[in-house]
Amino acid sequence: MPYGMLRLGLRAGVLEWLLERVPMPRRTPFTLGYLAVVGATTTFAKVADPELVQRLQEASSSDGHNLLQHPLRALVLSGFWVAGEVWMPYLWGFAFTLAPLERRVGPARAAAVFAVGHVVATLLSQGVVITAVETGRMAPEVMDYLDIGVSYGVLACLGAVAGLLSRPGRVLALGGVGLMIAGQIAGDRDVITGVGHPAAVLTGVALWRWLRRVERRPPRPRPAAVTAPGSAPARAWTAR
Repeated sequence: MPYGMLRLGLRAGVLEWLLERVPMPRRTPFTLGYLAVVGATTTFAKVADPELVQRLQEASSSDGHNLLQHPLRALVLSGFWVAGEVWMPYLWGFAFTLAPLERRVGPARAAAVFAVGHVVATLLSQGVVITAVETGRMAPEVMDYLDIGVSYGVLACLGAVAGLLSRPGRVLALGGVGLMIAGQIAGDRDVITGVGHPAAVLTGVALWRWLRRVERRPPRPRPAAVTAPGSAPARAWTAR
């Protein structure tokens, strides 16, 4: 094969590989939809009145008091904000966790993993805080600390998609997130992060067996129709 054709083939192969993994509305509707919502709330937090933003975020927070008084509202709305003013890191987080998971198992199951990870990690981390306050180990004001963000859902998806990778990829993904969480715990010493982030990853790991059973597989092509001798050949139908 001439060198020019070989180089063109390599470029086309790499480009095709990259395009298959870029989030697209048809392949990853949940990922792009959720990113759009998070992008809208982040933009709103930057341009709106700071007092209004603070009130809305406090009403959406999944802190201890909100969970005890308005559990459903706190669990749902807390996942529609990002912790901070920068949205771009979450774009990459979604692209490397939620998007590949959605391509493998479909939007409904990817959304389920994200939601279960968010809810389980929130309840466990805030449960530790509530218990510590009730037993006098932590000050009562900890129950009002703002707790919003999508990190629990993202980490749950990372833990889940690791189970669909080959063994080297699985070790690399889980080892990397383990080192990241260890660094956060050592640096921040925050109870909520120290409990919630490992719990989110382990929630995704716990869903491996379920996801492996329902992992998307390409449809098998239908066999071509067999025609009788002397009759007109029937059109062969294949899956698209």
